[in-house]
Amino acid sequence: MSSLLAKARNHKKSVTRRSAPPRRKNDSYSHDEEDGESDYGLHNNYTADSEFSPRNSPNIASAKKQQNREATEEYQLQDDKEVDSAHRSNGSYPESAHFKQKYAPLSTFFCIIQCIILPLMMWQCGIAPMNINPMIGPYPDALNYWGAKNAVLIIEDGEFWRLLTPIFLHAGIIHLAGNVMVQADAGNQWEKEWGSIIWIIVYVGSAFGSSVFSTCFMPDNISVGSSGAVMGLFGAKLSEILLLCLEKSTNEEERAGARSRKQQATLVIGGIVIVMAMSFIPYVDWAAHLGGVLAGFVLGLVCFSFKIRSWFFMLIWFVVGVGSTIALYSALMAYMYNGVEVNEDLRDVCGYYQQYFDDYECRCMLDEAIQFGSWSYGGGNNDGNNNSSGD
Repeated sequence: MSSLLAKARNHKKSVTRRSAPPRRKNDSYSHDEEDGESDYGLHNNYTADSEFSPRNSPNIASAKKQQNREATEEYQLQDDKEVDSAHRSNGSYPESAHFKQKYAPLSTFFCIIQCIILPLMMWQCGIAPMNINPMIGPYPDALNYWGAKNAVLIIEDGEFWRLLTPIFLHAGIIHLAGNVMVQADAGNQWEKEWGSIIWIIVYVGSAFGSSVFSTCFMPDNISVGSSGAVMGLFGAKLSEILLLCLEKSTNEEERAGARSRKQQATLVIGGIVIVMAMSFIPYVDWAAHLGGVLAGFVLGLVCFSFKIRSWFFMLIWFVVGVGSTIALYSALMAYMYNGVEVNEDLRDVCGYYQQYFDDYECRCMLDEAIQFGSWSYGGGNNDGNNNSSGD
């Protein structure tokens, strides 16, 4: 009997050895191999031919990158669906949607006013030749008459309203079209996303900061345009992205949102670089652009610090934002009054530009201004009153 059992056991072992696959270099067996039982099927997952082996780790990395991209796209698609559904509803937006409100009334209002004022200026004061104003717009004295930035009138005559009125004015059709298109696109979107209160704080604050910066570093130019305020919106968006990216993501949705914000940061920085590169062409105020970005960035630190979840870090960034804003505006105002040498010739804008252009015509002056000697309306050398001065 024992001999029969021994033969059966030996026969079983021989069958097991014959049925097992050929052993390869990286295959591993368990200690049960002595009993004729192999763990080959389990350990074979880690052979050199397996896609999960260390030799094929790039496959794992690429699969993970693909998974991250799909998660980001799904996150953005979900937000778009929520925003679209909110548009179709009665105006109430879900909390997870990007937009706080359905419309952008302030951005639209500024676009409309800007589009109305330029034709009025051109109708009242005429269109300057291309050699004087290549933007297809009025003469510089018309811009000054309507409220352009003029350093000598701001610093010495106290016409502080000229630090804000330039956002309603543009040098010409080309200038207006460029600013309004950006403002109607990005400006409208960010007003819906931030809310009108934060938007107007950033827009007006950046406009003021850009005008002060231009007065400090380009005091010999008559400047107009909303580009400084628009650049401030870009600066504020950049600070918002920075603050949100500093927070640690706790789930996959937040990680997808962080990746989406990094993509937004690339677009915002690219837009700022392009605009700043174009700021050095003639008749474009680079100082207003740079001042708008800086002012918008520090104002954004104040406004968007409240989006941080941690009260401790929210307080820190709020204090940093307030301190940076006060420091920037205080330094600019101090330099404007103590370090800027104004050009007295800009009191007579017409006479100033007639020095450089023989065909310059002053068409936008008030007789009352000439009579009472107020040069802030554009100058004293009109066509029929070339001999009229400030007296």
